[in-house]
Amino acid sequence: MSSVDFLAQEKIWFDKPRYDEAERRFYERINGSSEPTKDVGANSILQDIARARENIQKSLAGLKTTLCNRGSGEPALSQQSQISSSSVADQGELVSRIKSLELENQSLHKVVDDLRAALSKLECRVAVLEKSPAAVTPTPTPSVPYTNGTTVQQKSSVPVKEEEEEEDDDDDDIDLFGSDEDEEADKLKEQRLKEYAEKKAKKPGLIAKSSILLDVKPWDDETDMAKLEECVRSVQADGLLWGTSKLVPVGYGIKKLQIACVVEDDKVGTDMLEEEITKFEDYVQSVDVAAFNKI
Repeated sequence: MSSVDFLAQEKIWFDKPRYDEAERRFYERINGSSEPTKDVGANSILQDIARARENIQKSLAGLKTTLCNRGSGEPALSQQSQISSSSVADQGELVSRIKSLELENQSLHKVVDDLRAALSKLECRVAVLEKSPAAVTPTPTPSVPYTNGTTVQQKSSVPVKEEEEEEDDDDDDIDLFGSDEDEEADKLKEQRLKEYAEKKAKKPGLIAKSSILLDVKPWDDETDMAKLEECVRSVQADGLLWGTSKLVPVGYGIKKLQIACVVEDDKVGTDMLEEEITKFEDYVQSVDVAAFNKI
């Protein structure tokens, strides 16, 4: 609260100087004052002060009335503004709620329509399944192995009972698998198996070969090693191929002949080579297999 409002609402005794002046004059008259000239000057000053106080009192009274009027008007305006703002807020909230309810209503309508469509489709499918007859599984048809180089298959049965019965009757009358055709098929099968076996026999197979390193030892240091090697290489057989050779010292001036060869396992063996080489008794003391490797 401001100072002006406080002064306007405060009860002040503004007329007290006048009463004090009247009281003083009353006592002066009783006592009979002897200084009339001085009292006149003091009375004029007091009157000026009193007038000034009256003017201040009037101005304060007018200010009080204006403040009262203004204070009484402002609450009405504030109340009206508060009422209007609250009504606007209520209207906005109501509109938003109405919109949300409309959206929910539309979504519910859509869900209901979808459910109705699905239910109608399901009813249609159930009705179709109830009306359709049981499915007849066709029996597998056997095939003839070969007839004149081509396979013959029996026609598939029709899923109608009447047509199946008619076809069964026709099949009973006609013999598709006669004995002559069976004999021809067997002969053709045997011929093809024979041709396959001959073709497989003519096809060259994988030949197993081995690499052999032989140690041929002489009797003494006087043996002619060149003649010995010539005798060894004179051994010839189907599937035998001689390779390189060299002289390897053994001791006391004696050297042995180390010779390599390649043989076919099915045609030539180590025993056969040792037997053929040891026939040259004048030059060969013994034959050993130093290395044997599969090729």
